[in-house]
Formats: sequence, structure tokens, C-alpha cells
Amino acid sequence: MSTKVLIHIVDDDPAVRDSLAFVLGTAGWEVRSYASGPALLEQLETLEPGLIITDVRMPGMTGLELIERLKNLGARHPIIVLTGHADVAMAVGAMKAGVIDFLEKPFNDDALLAAVQRGVSSQTAPREDEAARADILLKLAQLTARERDVFDAIAAGESNKSAAQLLGISPRTVEIYRANVMEKMQARSLADLVRMSLIAGN
Repeated sequence: MSTKVLIHIVDDDPAVRDSLAFVLGTAGWEVRSYASGPALLEQLETLEPGLIITDVRMPGMTGLELIERLKNLGARHPIIVLTGHADVAMAVGAMKAGVIDFLEKPFNDDALLAAVQRGVSSQTAPREDEAARADILLKLAQLTARERDVFDAIAAGESNKSAAQLLGISPRTVEIYRANVMEKMQARSLADLVRMSLIAGN
């Protein structure tokens, strides 16, 4: 692990910042924390290479507004978004805008560390190639028509309840299909499904 890679944490809740910093610091990452989006942007000209973790809901400047500002200013840092359950559709939109991952609260330490490792690796790894896309399309082809409907709805940011209304089935049935989809697609998280959907060109 490179000690030159910094993890930049942006969250208005000091307890969350401290918790994330502790977990990441214990795992050997160097961490810098910011209480708001503007506080990070003030340091942008001298911001060390690394990865940014930002909450979605923050007063003054939301995480999505921060992401847009960073993109407009040409920042190349990979970004991970922290989101509450109600903000999943927002996080899906963020991934379509270039965010590499999102974590639904509450998340465990292992999920956080895995997301950070993927994010840091994405800076040196080549972008998804045609072989990866072909593999995803092959997995998609193994889904039943109804499983594909659920995959598309969930990857678009629909909750189980809204997907159920959309498809005219019960939320419990959506849960069953969703579990099947996760298994067949070999997805570890909702973010994985969204990423697969984007690579497949949905």
C-alpha cells in the first residue's frame, strides 16, 4: 500500500469523520478530514493525490454539488459517496456522473476498506475493457425476463417498493428476484449492479 495516497473525508458530522479516519488509519491509510465541501475546495490547488469520500447530505453544499464542482475544476480524484437508504437514486445518478462507488449506511468496516482499495486501484488499473463488458452481457443473458426487469429497476435506483409498483408485483417478490439477480451477476452490492449496468451500456 502506498503511503503517498491520501484519503480525503468530507462530512459535516465530526463523529462520522472521526470514525472513518480511525478505521482507515488503523488499516494503514493516511487520512485528511474536512467539515464541508467548500473546506475541501479551498485546498484543491494543493490537494494531495488520493481518493475522496463524501457524504451526500450536507448543509451549504451537498455531496453531489461538491462532485460537480470537482469535475468542473478538473480534479481527477476517484470519489466514493456515502448515502442513506433514501438517497440511493441520487447515488446512482452520481455514479453515472463518474463516481466510482457508493456505500449505503450503515456499512461495515470491511465494505469501506474494500471500496477504498477498489478506488485507489482504479487510478492505475486500465478502464473496463470489452472482455469485462462481454462477461457482464453473458451474465445478463442468464437472467430470466422478470429478473432482468428487476435488475434494470434496481440499477436505475428504484427501491424494492418502487420497483414492485413499477413491475406490478409485491415488494417481497422483488426481494426474491433481487437476491437471484445478485447471485447470478456475482454482485456484492448495489453499487456493483449499477457499475455493471453502466458498463453494459444500459
